[in-house]
Amino acid sequence: MNTPRLATSTILRASRSSLPKVARQLRVLPSARIPALPSFIASSHFRPYSHAPNANKIYFFEDVQAHLSNPSTDRILIDTREPSELQATGTIPGSINIPITSKPDSFFISAEEFEDRMGFERPGKEKEVVFYCKAGVRSATAAELARQAGWERVGEYSGSWLDWEKRGGEKEAVR
Repeated sequence: MNTPRLATSTILRASRSSLPKVARQLRVLPSARIPALPSFIASSHFRPYSHAPNANKIYFFEDVQAHLSNPSTDRILIDTREPSELQATGTIPGSINIPITSKPDSFFISAEEFEDRMGFERPGKEKEVVFYCKAGVRSATAAELARQAGWERVGEYSGSWLDWEKRGGEKEAVR
């Protein structure tokens, strides 16, 4: 019998009355070598049930303004709010509306069906799509849906409409 086990048994026997039953059942077993964890698990940032870090490009007010002053056909600004919200507040000039709450499947349907439903051509997967909404929540959801549907160049204007309006960004009326 090995010394640590014998010593533990003797100590536990001597003080049996003062220890709870669980502690009395404690036995020291021969030490087994525990393999080292892979580095990404050993890291304090590893969270197995969390989402992957945000891979989308984050846009700020100045970035969106720069896009408006120098528009590119490779970048499309998408407002994910509902049409009634756009009519009440307006929209950022040059953006298109794809309401993510009422039409969450917009990125997963065929290009022909998208055009029938929305009345305009769906942005190509080779283009960069930049999403915004009122406060940044729906735009993050839309960006994730676009990624799942195959778009690789995805961006978010995280300040969204509230930031745009607060900073005095140009508005376009919606009928």
